[in-house]
Amino acid sequence: LERDDIDAVVSATPDHWHALITTHSCQAGKDVYIEKPLSMTIREGRRMIEVADETNRVVQVGTHRRSSTIYPRIREIVQNGDIGKVVFARCYRLSNMTPNGIGSDPDSDPPPTLDWNMWLGPREYRPFNKTIHPYKFRWWKHYSSQIGNWGVHYFDLIRWMTGEVYPSSISAHGGQYAVKDNRTIPDTMEATFEFASGMIVTFGQYEAAGNSAMREGEIELRGTKGTLYANPRFYRVYPEKGGQFQDSSPKMEPMEEKVESEDMDYLHMRNFLDCVKSRKQPNAPLEEGHRSTSMSLLANIALETRSRIEWDGEKEEILSPTSANDHLHYTYREPWSLA
Repeated sequence: LERDDIDAVVSATPDHWHALITTHSCQAGKDVYIEKPLSMTIREGRRMIEVADETNRVVQVGTHRRSSTIYPRIREIVQNGDIGKVVFARCYRLSNMTPNGIGSDPDSDPPPTLDWNMWLGPREYRPFNKTIHPYKFRWWKHYSSQIGNWGVHYFDLIRWMTGEVYPSSISAHGGQYAVKDNRTIPDTMEATFEFASGMIVTFGQYEAAGNSAMREGEIELRGTKGTLYANPRFYRVYPEKGGQFQDSSPKMEPMEEKVESEDMDYLHMRNFLDCVKSRKQPNAPLEEGHRSTSMSLLANIALETRSRIEWDGEKEEILSPTSANDHLHYTYREPWSLA
């Protein structure tokens, strides 16, 4: 970070390192491309925004669907009211990991090429385990989660398309019911988010039953005029018909569009590099990444505390139960501290 010939930093480290790398890079005068989820805690995310603003840095969050060809078009459809008022949206992480999941290896010595103490960073010390590193940290709650790994992409799309900022109420149910492994997150989970404007979003993490949960696509938006399904290759809208006591005729014409396969990672990185030069705001700025990540973090808090979270998104405080505010951050292990 002290080198003057480095203009930008790209970070795809385990999630618990994101906040420290981003804040320290910004303070060193570097722009940052930071992978999602933005942070492990809501306090980390807010501090990352503050530091980036204080240092006038360009920071792009890796929610790369914002740089795709098709999703901006879908956003226009939703924003124009073509499918009516969106009252419900849903998304999933589906993968049948029974019976063995990430494995049940015992703790062991780290490989000689790995500085395990540094890998842990601000997290409390624990022995090395092959089901944590490499990659499988995403099934350990102190380092990541699957709602953070996958849900953030979908929450970001849903928020962006509908114009929502944050939910007012969050609940979650789940547990390790069928997969016998070392994980510390559920193999089955359902999270529900209610927005003050009148919309419900659900996320299902089904890692013991992987068959499709939707008609098609990776997200579903149910509007009063039509239901939209989409993924990076297509969208399709099925018209609603009048129901009980209503005119049964279709409320709109069908809509659909397909696009050629494209490299969204490249497009998103290209946008970041262009913004490094122009100093314009990138497609996925920190505030947006923080709000989308916060949804996954709040769901994890709701699950951990077995409670319905009432959330003040302006103050970023939990109104009920107030004891859950203890989960908005954790105490870093020395010598690490949040800048």
